[in-house]
Amino acid sequence: MSRYSFLDLAGSASVSAAQAEMGVDHLWTPGQVDRRMEAFTADEKAFIAERDSFYMASVSETGWPYVQYRGGPPGFLKVIDETTLAFADFRGNRQYISVGNLDANNRVALILVDYPRRARLKILAHAERLALDADPALLAQVSDPSYRGRPERIFRLRLAAFDWNCPQHIVPRFTEAEISRAVQPLRERLDALEAENQALRERLEQDGR
Repeated sequence: MSRYSFLDLAGSASVSAAQAEMGVDHLWTPGQVDRRMEAFTADEKAFIAERDSFYMASVSETGWPYVQYRGGPPGFLKVIDETTLAFADFRGNRQYISVGNLDANNRVALILVDYPRRARLKILAHAERLALDADPALLAQVSDPSYRGRPERIFRLRLAAFDWNCPQHIVPRFTEAEISRAVQPLRERLDALEAENQALRERLEQDGR
């Protein structure tokens, strides 16, 4: 078995055939990659703590995949320990497709993206849903009283494997907060120039008298 544990799980005979067809199967043979990605390191923990959204895929009993966007305040997806994530599941459109899917098949795939820095983290995990009162300590960890969302349950995810994607084709995008931080020095400079201009105008008016 390859030591590249993400492909140990995501790979299959069909995947291997596709790799061979494209002439890249030698890149993923045992011994070519000696990374095991079965526990979060400081890099992954820091990356996850900065995210304000992610995409989570599940599979229904009919075989159809379903991808759902999850959003919240930065860091709402919590790293509980090296192999565990958790988040408060906020009320949405109340279709509960992900909730139902996970009752039948607890496997999920997450994609977290840092658009400005063009970085992407893929996570495979087993998901468990908990009532809000099932684990008070965990609820305290995932709660954010300042956020307007109404939590309905907790999802706890047990890591199976993760992988970092290459940055190709990730189009940089910026949130309102990121743009605000980036232009703040320009605002401060403009304020200083306006104050300087006002002082000069007042001096000229005084000299004119």
